[in-house]
Amino acid sequence: MNATLVAVALSLVSAGAYAAAAVAQSRLAGRTDSSTGVLRLLGRGAWWSAVGLNAAGALLHVAALNFGPLTLVQPLGALTLVVAVPLGARAAGRRVGRTEWRGTALTLLGLGALLLTAGGSAPHETLSLPEALGVGAATVAVVAGLGRPGARPGLRHAAASGITSGVASALTQTLTVAVTDHSGGPLFSWRLLTVALLVSAFAMGGLLLSQTAYRGGLGAPLAVVTLANPVAAAAIGLALLGERLQGGPVSLVLAFLGTAAAVRGVVLLSRAQARNTDPAAPSEAPVPGDQVPSRVVIGSPRRADTAPPAGVPEPLPAHASG
Repeated sequence: MNATLVAVALSLVSAGAYAAAAVAQSRLAGRTDSSTGVLRLLGRGAWWSAVGLNAAGALLHVAALNFGPLTLVQPLGALTLVVAVPLGARAAGRRVGRTEWRGTALTLLGLGALLLTAGGSAPHETLSLPEALGVGAATVAVVAGLGRPGARPGLRHAAASGITSGVASALTQTLTVAVTDHSGGPLFSWRLLTVALLVSAFAMGGLLLSQTAYRGGLGAPLAVVTLANPVAAAAIGLALLGERLQGGPVSLVLAFLGTAAAVRGVVLLSRAQARNTDPAAPSEAPVPGDQVPSRVVIGSPRRADTAPPAGVPEPLPAHASG
């Protein structure tokens, strides 16, 4: 089978696993107090279910990176949001709305356009040790700024999660290419060990950051994670791994239109999911007209020092005429 088709098929299954994990994390976040620490999460079965689904998605993602470049595999991660729409609706016991279907269609069209411009050859270049350390240091600096202590959980944590996950994917591709390379190089080296440690740290950091981001709902945070992930990975692939988009100016125009459609679709999905996840409190029912009093008498309690003298009768209250 063609390597590109294998990469796409593995990415589709990976997106399904990631979507199920996101729904599980969102439901767990909705039932968990904001002050709950990581150690308490480790004692919950729902947390480990989400971890297992994320691990399955990650393994499938690693396999896809062995057959396709970052510019091909990473945009398919946006399908996580598309798959999460019906899963989230089913978990909430509702139907998928019209806006969600429109967002799904636009996202799929945008992804299709992006896939036509992505490079189709299997990856062959890897990051050197200085490049891997530089990428790791830059990622830590950016994530520290976005997810600084005391920041309110939300889109900044989601962006940090997407960036760390995208960087972990780029580093993972270096591992898979180096391990499967048959050029006779050493299987274990300081470079591969360092990259493996960075992958583990960023993968776990992305998982914890997404758990924090989902406290405000699934839709908007998942949309930001979905967009930040391929942007970070593609930036590394284009800048350091020699990956290129196929075609000339026509492909660039197609890529721009596909990106615009995918972004619009993600925005529609995020708005719809945010509205369904955090519905506004129902307003109080209006009082029927026949129950509204014809007049309201507003009085104030009489102070003791204004009481009438003894023997003087207290005046009767005035009645409204008519």
